[in-house]
Amino acid sequence: MNNSEYVKAFAPATVANVCCGFDVLGFAMDQPGDEVWARKSDTPGVTITAIEGITGLSADPNENVIGVVALKMMADLQVQHGVELQLHKGMPVGSGLGSSAASSAAAAYAMNELLGQPFTTEELVVYAMEGERKASGSAHADNVAPSLLGGFVLVRSYEPLDVVHLGVPVELYCTIVYPQIELKTSLSRSILKKEIPLKKGIKQWGNLAGLITGLLKKDYSLIGRSLHDEIFEPERSVLIPLFNKAKAAAIGAGALGCGISGSGPSLFALSASEETAKKVQQAMVDVYTNSGIALNTYVTQVPEQGARLLEQPIYQSAQKHEVL
Repeated sequence: MNNSEYVKAFAPATVANVCCGFDVLGFAMDQPGDEVWARKSDTPGVTITAIEGITGLSADPNENVIGVVALKMMADLQVQHGVELQLHKGMPVGSGLGSSAASSAAAAYAMNELLGQPFTTEELVVYAMEGERKASGSAHADNVAPSLLGGFVLVRSYEPLDVVHLGVPVELYCTIVYPQIELKTSLSRSILKKEIPLKKGIKQWGNLAGLITGLLKKDYSLIGRSLHDEIFEPERSVLIPLFNKAKAAAIGAGALGCGISGSGPSLFALSASEETAKKVQQAMVDVYTNSGIALNTYVTQVPEQGARLLEQPIYQSAQKHEVL
């Protein structure tokens, strides 16, 4: 089969929650990410013919997020022909970097191109959310929206859905440290308290407003003062080995702020320059040296663009740090 017959789309990993932006704020990374290849087929429905870069994912389109997204789009558009899909996984699963969201976003973008661009990129968020519903039981947008749109995205409301694309008002670089441990999202959420003290809530709202204002005003100092989670991080950080030491090391190396990416176990740190982001990377790696925990790390700019078409496949790789 000739690769030129395919529409090839890439969607990047994302950081959700972003400290004070728990469940409402996320941003895209340059890499890693997932690719979905799509082409029209004479076979009715959706067929997944290849899954590369990972084992254990179902090729049943009703059980795989890329198939779920494609089927929903085809049903809404009353598409009569079939579609063949391939998934090329370029990022780890269970890392807190929006793995299922990247696959869902790439599928939505590829399908939209294949079908003649019937939807805007903003409208594709709803379809990518269906992949998230399949993966986690909840149709949340804080990963799929930045994966599709790029930059920072605020999910103001779900009823009705109101997604605000903030873009990248200020140059920022992200350092990711992914400790190779298993941390289930269900556990990370189950330990959260259902009610919060009013005093902490007020601090959290102030930090979220401050972070968004800092982005829009290009105020690095305000961004740094606002990257603080008053409520959830203290409860969730106990599940991530050496979290507090790694965070302190990141701040000490010049990061504006550091927190838990998604449900973890990955940590993210934001910096004002690539040079600083690399120093932060080394400082955080040093914390885990001799810990017995292997790491994957990335340093990436927060990009203006999210999902996009590809001429050639992109194969990202993390810097791997072996267990010592």
